[in-house]
Amino acid sequence: MSERVTNIRLVGVGGQGILVASEVLCDVLMASGHDVKKSEVHGMAQRGGTVNSDVRFGPKVFSPLITQGEVDLLLAFEEMEAVRSLPALRPGGTVIVNEQRILPVAVASGKVAYPEDIAERLRRRAGTVVAIDALAAALEAGSSRSVNVCLLGVLSRFLSVADAAWESVIRKRLRERGLEANLKAFAIGRAAAGPR
Repeated sequence: MSERVTNIRLVGVGGQGILVASEVLCDVLMASGHDVKKSEVHGMAQRGGTVNSDVRFGPKVFSPLITQGEVDLLLAFEEMEAVRSLPALRPGGTVIVNEQRILPVAVASGKVAYPEDIAERLRRRAGTVVAIDALAAALEAGSSRSVNVCLLGVLSRFLSVADAAWESVIRKRLRERGLEANLKAFAIGRAAAGPR
């Protein structure tokens, strides 16, 4: 087990299941013997505003807050939120991004344009970028609500955590929320990330 604390930030907009995903992640890490701290920002989540959750884990974690520029793994549920969070990513860090666009009001009203160079911006900052159409994967698994679990499947390839811990926590946490679709979405995301 590494002595270093690992910093993960989950970002997106309200309604994407970010907070549920961060709870599952924390449970998996704790079940794997890590000290875990979590913080959340979800002020305007119910109105489609930005939501983020920081998860830090290691042998001993003293604060739930991640210093700017120290995020090791950025898990973005929406493309623009990935770009907004890039300053938090350490140079050479990893970005996992859902290829989904949820248009902010200013874009939907035509006042500003959605950036077209998102992939390039991510590549300039990150050492590794994994892009996945998690909505299509979730629909393939049987539920559009499984996007968050699909993205956790991708993230799982970057963490030294036993498969059994993921399955156990998903079964316990999501037994009332379309369990079979979530298990399938997790497997699809994990496979999409390839071996690590």
